[in-house]
Amino acid sequence: MARSNRRTLLTLLLVWFLATVNMLDASSTLKRFEFRKVLMGVVARIVVYAPDREIAAWACSRAFQRIADLEDLMSDYRPHSELMRLCAEGHLAPFRVSDDLFFVLQRALELSQRSNGAFDITVGPFVALWRRARQTKQLPSEEELHQARQLVGWDKIQLDPENRTVKLAVPNMKLDLGGIAKGYAADCALKVLKRFGLSRALIELGGDIVLGDPPPNRKGWRIGILDEKGKPEKFLELTNCAVSTSGSTEQFVEIGNRRYAHIVDPRTGLGLTKLVLVTVIAKDGITADSLATALCVLGEKEGRKLAEAYGAIAFFRERDL
Repeated sequence: MARSNRRTLLTLLLVWFLATVNMLDASSTLKRFEFRKVLMGVVARIVVYAPDREIAAWACSRAFQRIADLEDLMSDYRPHSELMRLCAEGHLAPFRVSDDLFFVLQRALELSQRSNGAFDITVGPFVALWRRARQTKQLPSEEELHQARQLVGWDKIQLDPENRTVKLAVPNMKLDLGGIAKGYAADCALKVLKRFGLSRALIELGGDIVLGDPPPNRKGWRIGILDEKGKPEKFLELTNCAVSTSGSTEQFVEIGNRRYAHIVDPRTGLGLTKLVLVTVIAKDGITADSLATALCVLGEKEGRKLAEAYGAIAFFRERDL
């Protein structure tokens, strides 16, 4: 083993040992480091407090790699991802999946049931229609919506926890984890950092933020809650939780004197006709990310009830498009 690699390994082992006996938490030894990398279609950002750059860089590289591995599993843009192989083969026979994908699917279906279908990862065929609608400025036809509806429905996914398999009820289903996977990936990245003894960390993936212990000599991380124009309206000091923001404030299409948002209601197959911005504070990233998506569809009255059921806090901004 090269001397530099041996030195890095010994340093990391020392960090891990000190963390286990609560010696690493001395604020005077920690410095702020920030790293960025494009993953999951967004700029992934990690802020961490560590004794030195070498330790911070190594730990963050492992955290980024964990996110990249999850992207390989759950991407709906990569034809050979585990998710896409499930979509292609899952109707033929029960399809065995990884622990990560099975866990995300379980959580997704739980939220689908509790939100009465406002959150639904089978929405892919509807999303494809509305992507085309934004390009052509033409609404999907009733026949196109009808055909897509035959492929949509969270109850068309059957999970077998004992064998960790997934069965899809019909062929050509398109699962889309865009409303849940980034939150889960951020959770996993924080766990990696904690294994290296670096618990004072922030992970950001687009509109999803997961927070560990606060920065040294601070009560929490200063997080801005956005107004409908996307500017911070208020600031909160938060720690050991997750914050996710979702909304239709920027992407929409005008067809027939009516504006339709890029967010699709899985229950109707239509784009939302209201401007909505929802920020959710929850115990972890997978909860905050998926709830933010569901609450955009549900609206404030029903959304607050669902957020409370998950022990989450939600901030709403709504008006007609």
